[in-house]
Amino acid sequence: MCRASPSRWNSRRPACAARPPEPSLEQAVKFALDPFTILFTTTLTCAVLAVAMYSVHLSFRREVAGVGQWAYGLVAMVCAGTLFMMRGALPDFIALPGANACLMCGIGLSMVGTRRFYGEPPGWAIFHAAWILELAAILWWLLVEPNFPHRAAAFSFLVSIFYIDQLRLAWRHRTTHFTSWFFGILLAAQSLNTFSRGVAALFMADQDAASLMRNSALANVYLALANFMALLMTVAFLMLATRKLQKILEQRSTHDPLTNVLNRRGFLQSFNRVRARQQRVDSPLSLMAIDLDLFKAINDQHGHAQGDKVLVHVAAVIMRTARQSDYVARFGGEEFAVLLPDTTLPHAQQLAQRIQALLRESQQPGLPPCTVSIGIAGQQAPGESLDSLLSRADAALYRAKANGRNCAEVAAPASLAA
Repeated sequence: MCRASPSRWNSRRPACAARPPEPSLEQAVKFALDPFTILFTTTLTCAVLAVAMYSVHLSFRREVAGVGQWAYGLVAMVCAGTLFMMRGALPDFIALPGANACLMCGIGLSMVGTRRFYGEPPGWAIFHAAWILELAAILWWLLVEPNFPHRAAAFSFLVSIFYIDQLRLAWRHRTTHFTSWFFGILLAAQSLNTFSRGVAALFMADQDAASLMRNSALANVYLALANFMALLMTVAFLMLATRKLQKILEQRSTHDPLTNVLNRRGFLQSFNRVRARQQRVDSPLSLMAIDLDLFKAINDQHGHAQGDKVLVHVAAVIMRTARQSDYVARFGGEEFAVLLPDTTLPHAQQLAQRIQALLRESQQPGLPPCTVSIGIAGQQAPGESLDSLLSRADAALYRAKANGRNCAEVAAPASLAA
């Protein structure tokens, strides 16, 4: 009960009992990071991310591999979180092994998804061996010889295998793009986090402090960090998948889908890059216009499917003959173009002869024989446009057709052609 203060300055204010002491940092962490709240929010977020991942998988399963396994892994994590939260309603011998097995499978499926994303074998042997060993360890140290630190250490060390394997793949397939480094850094941090958890569980004397559900400050911080990192890694993998899809769509917009060489748009972009370099360095530039001889007869006699195979074969021969710095494009139908940076007209003529010779020598069984006519034009000045070069190369190509096909002709200089 309060009494009046004897102070003459504050005679009407009651002098109450002293304030309660301020909570310690550990008590504040316990209050802010309640295990049930962490599990509930993480489980809910995993459910949302699973829907997003599965939607991407349904839309682009052929283009981006591994997204489906990540979606299934998130579903397994939702099951794990639900079982953890149902402790008390379910007996521990059901809730704990089930939750740990689901969590292990979820993280293992993310490893399988990452392996498939990078074009590696899925690693099902590692996946099954790890989760079976983990389930056996949980059951032994829960029912036969109850020991929580050993259970925590077994889970942490085994799940570290999944993270370290993904870290190895991320390092092997790293690129300079931000998403690649972001994913790798998160994997490194999570690998260190889980492995440290296993070491700490083995050497921690207080089993209650080691438990994730005892609301201790250390356990709450680890639980929050582990769940947050798992969600961040899911977002990072989704960023990787989006980046890969972007590159695929960019390639489709600049490449011919049948022959996988450049299309007209990609060829124009390549020409602009080469011309920009030529403005800094004065170097020769040549262009070849290539047309299959009597291609309509091949389609009429052998069918369009065989005609497509002939086009693919011719494109492969041109790509095999061209240098890495050259640009090969299909302009539609049976027409191809080859841009030859740093190449004079005599060298371009030699390349044309090699293409025709290789076509004669590499006739594939089951495909009708084919020949090509080639027109060659050399750039007269760095400012000459692609349309002008193509026009002169086409004129030379028509001369090659008129001269009996299966030959190469060189275009006249721009002034004479005009």
